[in-house]
Amino acid sequence: MSLFDASFFKRLGFYLIGLSAGLIFLAFFFKEKRTEFCYLPNCRVLKNMRLKPMTFSDEISARLENKDIDTLYLKQFLIDGDVLFGESDTKKEPCKRFVVEREIEEQKVTLEIENCKDKIFIAKLNQH
Repeated sequence: MSLFDASFFKRLGFYLIGLSAGLIFLAFFFKEKRTEFCYLPNCRVLKNMRLKPMTFSDEISARLENKDIDTLYLKQFLIDGDVLFGESDTKKEPCKRFVVEREIEEQKVTLEIENCKDKIFIAKLNQH
């Protein structure tokens, strides 16, 4: 029985060494590629919207012209915002409507976005 135990622990040790080396390799490989794994719905929706050009409603365009906000401010919603699926209309045709929320200086700010096939339309910005 002790022969089996020694053999098992030896194989387990080799397995753990190989697994560790593989994980270290993958960590360096994916770090360089800036790979992003989007499996959760929030991440998938935001990534999909980041890949499309933005168009703006008249209200948002006016705020951009007055320099109240800028496009980087709006793009930040697509990077670290939270999609409020309960308030969104994901079945709307032809463009799905999403509400994305961010907390900015302890204040909740929501952005209403229509996600069309080839572009996104920034409809409204609400500060609560």
